[in-house]
Amino acid sequence: MLDETVFRTDALPAADRFDSWVELLARTHAPMQLSSDYTDDFRASQRVLDLGDVTAWSATYQPLVFRRTPKLIRQSDPEAYHLSLVVEGTGTGDWRHRETEYKPHDLFVTSTSLPNDIRSTGGPVTITALEIPKALLPLPRDAARRIAGAPVSAREGMGALLARFLTQLTADTTAYQPSDGPRLGTVLNDLVAALFAHLLEAGDCLPPETHRRTLTLRIQAFIRQHLHDPHLTPNAIAAAHHISTSYLHRLFRDEDATVAAWIRRLRLEAARRDLTDPALHATPIQAIAARWGFPRATDFSRAYRAAYGATPKDHRHQALHRPHK
Repeated sequence: MLDETVFRTDALPAADRFDSWVELLARTHAPMQLSSDYTDDFRASQRVLDLGDVTAWSATYQPLVFRRTPKLIRQSDPEAYHLSLVVEGTGTGDWRHRETEYKPHDLFVTSTSLPNDIRSTGGPVTITALEIPKALLPLPRDAARRIAGAPVSAREGMGALLARFLTQLTADTTAYQPSDGPRLGTVLNDLVAALFAHLLEAGDCLPPETHRRTLTLRIQAFIRQHLHDPHLTPNAIAAAHHISTSYLHRLFRDEDATVAAWIRRLRLEAARRDLTDPALHATPIQAIAARWGFPRATDFSRAYRAAYGATPKDHRHQALHRPHK
């Protein structure tokens, strides 16, 4: 089973329930001003799944007003994107530049760096949510603003693809091991990157910079999906996206590494996860290296030592034989 944390207000005295919920959401998402007509005996529950850099959570709560203000943003910004899939309930969202109504099977995106007011109406609300660091999906501020609050249907297209995976994952985690968490987080990150690219491409008259950023996101998702392919090269990536290799390199000028270095880093990170995974302790190091695009043992060992300061063998031994506290 994945690592998860469950919280229920009914386990607390009635007078402490609402304040505890406010503190919990500040840790799970971001500090917010919350208000409700039910503060005297607030009912809510939350289940959080640890997926490495990505966090998934589901919650049911009585009607609330969530307010993320400029002052709160200045005081504390976890720099994350939040996606909510509405399972039950209705409400409205105000992102200053956009007002959106939401209902079941809607998916909406918020940014912890942008002010918003979200109001649930009627009966209790149930959502399934994702928290993704912006570092995993870097977007220009204007692009993030275009996405925030944009209505997305979870019944069709990219929204449905993400919603189905997220719903299935959160419904039952018994088939997974804790070490599966980061892998599942990577899949969700790729699905969100594809959704963001779709939303940005659907906009009218997008500025050239946004088109470039969208294409870069799509290429990065493509690279993650094809890391196993030994023929994943800049030329192959450019051909798959109908652009020149020189233009591909220009797209990555604003990234923290060249295309080849970016591929190598992702492959090393994947190999490192496998090497330190207890479930794969019997898998030969060279088999893991080959799986992640390093057919030559000497090349893998040299690159691994340069990245992590230890040989793959030593790193695996240290990780798998570290005493448990």
